[in-house]
Amino acid sequence: MHLAISLDIAATDGQAGLDFRRIAGFVRKAEAAGVDMVVVSDTAANGARSTSPFEATTLLAALATLTERIGLVAGASTLAHQPYNLARRFASLDIISHGRIGWNATMVQDPRQAANFSRPEGFSEGDFRRRAEEFIGIVQGLWRGWDADALLFDKSGGRFHDPQKMHLLDHKGEFFSVRGPLNVARSPQGTPVLVMSGLSEADLDFATRVAHVVLLDEQPSAGVAGDDLKRRALAAGRKPETLKVFVTVAAERLEAGFDSNGCDGLNFALPADLPSLEAFADRVLPELQRRGLAQSARAEATLRQHLGLEAGGKP
Repeated sequence: MHLAISLDIAATDGQAGLDFRRIAGFVRKAEAAGVDMVVVSDTAANGARSTSPFEATTLLAALATLTERIGLVAGASTLAHQPYNLARRFASLDIISHGRIGWNATMVQDPRQAANFSRPEGFSEGDFRRRAEEFIGIVQGLWRGWDADALLFDKSGGRFHDPQKMHLLDHKGEFFSVRGPLNVARSPQGTPVLVMSGLSEADLDFATRVAHVVLLDEQPSAGVAGDDLKRRALAAGRKPETLKVFVTVAAERLEAGFDSNGCDGLNFALPADLPSLEAFADRVLPELQRRGLAQSARAEATLRQHLGLEAGGKP
């Protein structure tokens, strides 16, 4: 059983006490308890106004310096970035964290973001979906641009890299044109872990082709939904075990979450308020350890290894 905590820092409700020190303290407690990853979101749901004190990927860079084992995942919108700079940012984070980074690519369009990025009218549902799929494919393609042994740093021979092991993306699509390669080093995981959430029925086939982790919203039939995702992954030519499915549960409904067959892990969605964080750290984390669900003795180095995923650029 894998464990994740989704921390919504967009819903701090203006709390002066929720500063970086308190967030870092909570993440370190989660790491000590054996939680596999923390998923940080800085965008409010349903178009509500965000009160996040931080930008999520910047927060991850700081958290990476204070932790050693826990996976660190940030949400980043396909509306608010270009694929090249987002691929570069997450590859850099993966290097800084020694291979513990993931990108949560939500498939939900936020109209407030569109208005801030030269697209006040947003995108139609179909355009948004095709654009997001193209965006995610470009990011993963850029991450695979360097083979593991491509960089030589051979001063005497005058060779920075082996050209046969550098792969130009040369992407020309409906919404983007990106040549590549990425101008940062290959990251420790090869490709950071791709997490997908907020999926509608129309997104499922795409997600099961490209994602490493799917976060399911809380639902009574989570096991059935998990089995369906595994079947879709198999139909797409993947080994079902290379796709990890987490079902979201509320902390006070822990017992119900344990009964969710067909899923690989539990995702605890928490509002970023101090009483919730303190209650979870003081009451729920010890209970997870008592039940043997949290693997505090875990020795694996990267997030991929924590989750039992294949190394390198494979889906």
